[in-house]
Order: sequence, then C-alpha cells, then structure tokens
Amino acid sequence: MTPRLSRRAVLAGAALLAAPSAVRAQSQARLLVIGGGFGGASAAGFARRRFPWLDVTLVEPKARFVTCPYGNLVIGGTKTLDAITHGYDGLRARGVRVVHDWAAGIDAAARRVRLQGGETLGYDRLILSPGIALRWGALEGYDEAAAEVMPHAWVPGDGAQTLLLRRQLEAMPDGGVVGMAIPANPFRCPPGPYERISMIAGYLKRHKPRSKILAFDAKDAFSKQGLFQDGWNALYPGLIEWVPANRDGRITRVDARDRVLESEFGEKHRVAVANVIPPQSAARIAIDAGLADASGWVPVNPVTFESRAAPGIHVVGDANIPGPMPKSGYIANSTAKQAVASAAASLRGEAPPSALYYNTCYSHVGDDYGISIVGIFRPNAEGTAIVEVPGSGGVSPRGNLPEQRRLEATYADAWYDSITRDMFG
Repeated sequence: MTPRLSRRAVLAGAALLAAPSAVRAQSQARLLVIGGGFGGASAAGFARRRFPWLDVTLVEPKARFVTCPYGNLVIGGTKTLDAITHGYDGLRARGVRVVHDWAAGIDAAARRVRLQGGETLGYDRLILSPGIALRWGALEGYDEAAAEVMPHAWVPGDGAQTLLLRRQLEAMPDGGVVGMAIPANPFRCPPGPYERISMIAGYLKRHKPRSKILAFDAKDAFSKQGLFQDGWNALYPGLIEWVPANRDGRITRVDARDRVLESEFGEKHRVAVANVIPPQSAARIAIDAGLADASGWVPVNPVTFESRAAPGIHVVGDANIPGPMPKSGYIANSTAKQAVASAAASLRGEAPPSALYYNTCYSHVGDDYGISIVGIFRPNAEGTAIVEVPGSGGVSPRGNLPEQRRLEATYADAWYDSITRDMFG
C-alpha cells in the first residue's frame, strides 16, 4: 500500500522545489572537514555553532589530538603529555560526525574524498586543514629512521617524538651538549624553536647545569629575538649559544649514527642530544590533490581561503600560504572561521563576509616568564593579498619587568585553555 501524504507535507515539498537553489542547498548542505587540529577542529565546531543547518563531518585519523603548542613545556618537564592531549567527544556533542580515518585522496571535480578504510564521502564544501609534512631528505641524512635517533618533535602525532626528546635529555650526562638544527622560513610556529631552547635550558639549569645548548639556525634573525635573548641572558647565562646563518649556522647534513650536525661550510659538531627540525611543506594530501605550488604550500584566496587551484576547497591552518601572517594556532583558528563563513555564504548564494584575522602568539621563556607578539591582518582593498593592519602589531615591552613577564605567562596559560575549549568543546 502506498502511504498517503498529508496536504501540509505536499505543500511543504512543493515549496521546497520552488525555492531558489541556494535555499535548497542550505537545507541539505554537506560541509566536510579534513584534519582535526587547530584549523579543522575550530572549523567543525564553529560551523555547528554558527550554521546549524550545515551537515558537518570531520575526518581525523587520531582519536586523541596532541597539540604542538605547549609541547615544548612537556619537553622541558613542566607539563605532562596528558595535559596537552584532547579528544573529540565535545565536537560530537555539538552534532559533528567524527570519522577516525585517513583521507587518502580528493576528487575535486566530483566533490568526493576517499578514505583509507574504503569509505567515500561527498561534500558541497570542503575545509582542508591537513597540517604539514616534514621534507624527508631535504636535509642530507635526515629521514624517518634518523628521526628515531635525532627527534624532530615537531609533528606531535601521538606524542612519541615529544617524549623521545624528553627521555634523551633525561638520559644525557651532566656536561653533555644539546644540538638543535633550526630551518629557514617558512615553517610551522616561527617562535617555536626559541621557546624550545628556553624550556630545554630551564631543564638543564635545574638538573644538568654543566650542560649547554648549541642552536644552529638557517636564518640571521627570528621572531621575538630581542625578548628571547633578554630572557636567556637573565635566566640562563652561559647555557645557550645561538649560531645564526651568517656565522655558519645553517646545518646541511646530519649523521644520526654518530649524532653529528654538519654545517654549510663543513664544520662538524658532535652532540649528546640532537633535535633536528627539518624543512617542511603542506601535508601530502594537499600536494597529491594538486593544490600546492612549487613552494610546497597552497596558494589561497585571502578572503575565502579557497584554493587557487580548486574552488570549493578552503585550505586553512599551516598548509596554506598566508602572506605576512605566521603559521600559528591562533591564525589557524581565526582563518578557519572565516573559511566556514565564506563556505556557508557561497551555499546561500551570498558574498563572503568581510575578513579580519587575529594573531596573538605567547611564548614561555622560563617559570613565570612569558612574552608575546600580536598582529591583526586583513585582505587588501583589491582582495588579492593579505596585509597587516597598520599600527596593529606589537611585542611585549623589553626591560627588567618581572611582573609583566609573570602576567604574560598567566595570559599564555589562559589563551591555551580558551582556544582548546573553543576547538574541542
């Protein structure tokens, strides 16, 4: 027997069929998010809060996410790995479907994503936040096997690399040298290596005061340099030697077996512990999908964050080319929300909203010693590039300001709690 439809149901169906296509799309639009980090988790949660008519699916292989921010504090021994590990139950409670699998391929023309487990997911708009890939072999001698001896601790995964570096520091005899290799720009979290230097120096000062850090840098300057070096001089005199590129600081080869870092001009440095942060690119899925250019990063529209190569795919987080904005967690969170709002507007047949992007980046230099840098960015008048808002940037004041440093350390902790709550619920 064919079921009878009520007059109300018939009229409702007729009204839907007569509605503009954008309204029909709105009633059934599928937003697919790949990557459950600062960009992807922020996008999925924001989409459910702001646009409840969107059907949101998040694809993330890990059931628990270990953040890059505050990983340096785990290495230095002032935080535990559990404290920076987050789950996805909060997003599920918001109505996000969370699929724990690897995204194996993107068919932009058909608007489908193939998962490693065999499932295929269709979408109307895709938010791609895949993070970075380490460029194995870009630094001679540094591959996945070498990383088990000379950890990078830069892609946290399940935290194994972070804990490996921590254990190596604990096992190192007092008087041993910790060597670091820091890459040229661009890379994830520009101040990150220098916060790591600070946290390792704090550990050595407490437990192995006869040791030192040799930090070899492929650059001649770095983010918040004056503030970091003020802190190093005040807290860790004699513990840190930073070697810039113009003093042969560019490491071009490593020997994992003997823990040797070799510089551009052939100087060899044998160390007790080696932390090698190699050159990076957008994650493999973005490259395989043809979204990245010759730089290895993804060019995007500065208003919508749509890929220049594939409209309908919004690329956020560390994988894109963000102009003057840093590859930071705060920028990933801020631009993810703009990408979602732009995707929703497109589905409704509307213009994207005006854009303003915020960044505040805190760094810990020592116990109760924090510093920060702030920037506000927007698309230029032509909508062709991102520029910093004049007069918006700034860094912490320099000088002997213990109360200022203590407050900024407190603000850093509050920022971390706030942004991870925003991301994961």
